[in-house]
Amino acid sequence: MTSPISTQKHGHVLIVTSNNPPVNALGAAVRQGLVAAIEEAEAANDVAAVVIRCEGQTFFAGADITEFGKPPVMPWLPEVVDRIENCSKPVVAAIHGTALGGGLEVALGCHYRVAVPTAKLGVPEVKLGLLPGAGGTQRLPRVAGVEKALQMTTSGTPIGAQEACDAGVVDRIIEGDLLQHAVAYATEVAQVRPLPKTSERQDKVENVDPSVFDQFIQANARTFKGFEAPMKNLEAVRVATQKPYSEGVLEERKLFMELMSGTQAKAQQYFFFAERKAAKIEGVADDVKPREIRKVGVIGAGTMGGGISMNFLSAGIPVTIVEMAQDALDRGTGVMLKNYQASAKKGRFTEAQVGEFMGRLNPTLNFDDLADCDLIIEAVFEQMEIKQEIFGRLDKIAKPGAILASNTSYLNIDEIAAATSRPQDVVGLHFFSPANVMKLLEVVRGAKTADDVLVTAMALAKKIKKVAVVAGVCYGFIGNRMLIPRQMEATKLLLEGATPAQIDKVHTDFGMPMGPFQMADLAGVDIGWHRDPTRIENIRDALCAQDRWGQKKGAGFYDYDEKRRPSPSPKVQEIIEDFRGKAGVQAREISDQEIVERTLYTMVNEGAKILEEGMAQRASDVDVVWIYGYGWPVYRGGPMHWADSEGLPKIVEGLRRQEERMGKDFSFSQLLLDKAERGEKFTGR
Repeated sequence: MTSPISTQKHGHVLIVTSNNPPVNALGAAVRQGLVAAIEEAEAANDVAAVVIRCEGQTFFAGADITEFGKPPVMPWLPEVVDRIENCSKPVVAAIHGTALGGGLEVALGCHYRVAVPTAKLGVPEVKLGLLPGAGGTQRLPRVAGVEKALQMTTSGTPIGAQEACDAGVVDRIIEGDLLQHAVAYATEVAQVRPLPKTSERQDKVENVDPSVFDQFIQANARTFKGFEAPMKNLEAVRVATQKPYSEGVLEERKLFMELMSGTQAKAQQYFFFAERKAAKIEGVADDVKPREIRKVGVIGAGTMGGGISMNFLSAGIPVTIVEMAQDALDRGTGVMLKNYQASAKKGRFTEAQVGEFMGRLNPTLNFDDLADCDLIIEAVFEQMEIKQEIFGRLDKIAKPGAILASNTSYLNIDEIAAATSRPQDVVGLHFFSPANVMKLLEVVRGAKTADDVLVTAMALAKKIKKVAVVAGVCYGFIGNRMLIPRQMEATKLLLEGATPAQIDKVHTDFGMPMGPFQMADLAGVDIGWHRDPTRIENIRDALCAQDRWGQKKGAGFYDYDEKRRPSPSPKVQEIIEDFRGKAGVQAREISDQEIVERTLYTMVNEGAKILEEGMAQRASDVDVVWIYGYGWPVYRGGPMHWADSEGLPKIVEGLRRQEERMGKDFSFSQLLLDKAERGEKFTGR
């Protein structure tokens, strides 16, 4: 097998090239080749300097993920980086594309770094629950300074070449041919001695005010909450200000191993692969080609319709948006423009781009203007009769081969498709609100949805920067279906003695961004309400009848002040006690553990039913839905992975404990019982 590393001489410069597609990952063969190339440079009298470069789209973009969880193959990366730094001849890293993780550590091991203006540099290990463990936490602060190193290591967000140059990570920005200029730069520095070694630099890590770290923790408390890796990254950077490099790397290794053996890193790495797996459609041949989508139609210019349209406009796809009344159309397009302008103020877009995006929009009141669209997405009120009527109209005007999609959250796609003469062209595209921000897209596969329609939906999701998961036809699909038992049990727990604040706190302590009642108040307590204030059958009806529709009304399960800060509501407590009295329920003390078992364990049970019925392709897809759609903490890997790490027998035992209290609303998933009995897992061996 030929090595992915090759060398050639250009004058007195040895050019070391990596060609390890697709991303020049630092696998064992690459690491071995780099060490061999440095040895070659050392041994050659006619070599005065070295340039390390990569073929293809990118510089080394990180570790080889296929090596995760396997025994290490020598040399390991810290040794490679040290060997590069200890080369007696200057080594220049020529960076294009991305230098990420181990790739940036290799670059930091080089004596000099040059980069093209479009290059990005970063250490994303924190997103896998780790830290850069090849000296990155010790070299980066020495080169870029403590503040920049803290930002980069704890967020994992890469920086651009110019920012890297300003921080001292890159020595020169190269305009023009990267290799040619890198060789010229290597020739220029060939005789410079002593060689600048990043591990020996002290100027940026000496006399650092220790309060910098406390202030950084305080400023990022919300982002760090629940995560172990950001704090360990911070600790490692702190060590760089306290100890010499030789001791710092030992501390870095210790912190790395603590993270590597913990549950969070396992969960975050599991999720990394789960997200990639979600794109694979079971039962569809690899050679099925997507349909071409040049123009999209959206029916409804409300919150969802406007948000959905923005995804396509930003991706360069023209959108025709249809409304029934001019004021609704103007309001909808006005909100879209306002959202774009807010993003431009934050630096995400330029004003010129905002103009381009809005220029691709064709607002109209004429339904027939959808006739030339390749994909038409209906985003109207969640009512079957309305959706069927719209699809019946679409059937008459949409061109042959156009994909007809419904942005329904709960309803039966097959019933919607039955309103057309072309059910093979109908698919569910369930965007999550706000649709221009949320990354998740549930692609609902109807009984008659054609394979190429499904392939098109998944490819399009990627184009508009969504993470798509295939779901089957059932009430609520994957995500919302799992919400139902959680919400049901949470409401029962109110009657039995828990408060909204206690139940929500259990969820936020677990790592959720909000609890069931905070979520109801944010989304709107009135969603799906029958709108009859005289018909009061449950707590929610009573709240809605009193205009307590959530944050938008300043009152829901909580009272809200003018800054939308919640406080417990005596009025809500009164309503709960009234219902409790009518139901003849005696209030009792509810433990946090009971709340976990009745609201979170029941979700796992519902997820198992979804798998049992084939409504999700794989357990990891369920986890992707819950992490991207509902903010399940990624460091717990999603509900199914979390259940595996807790132990399925423990989940079953907890559900058995609560079975009687949950009553007829609850039934066990046979798949969960079988797996628990056999000692199996949902998400691995």
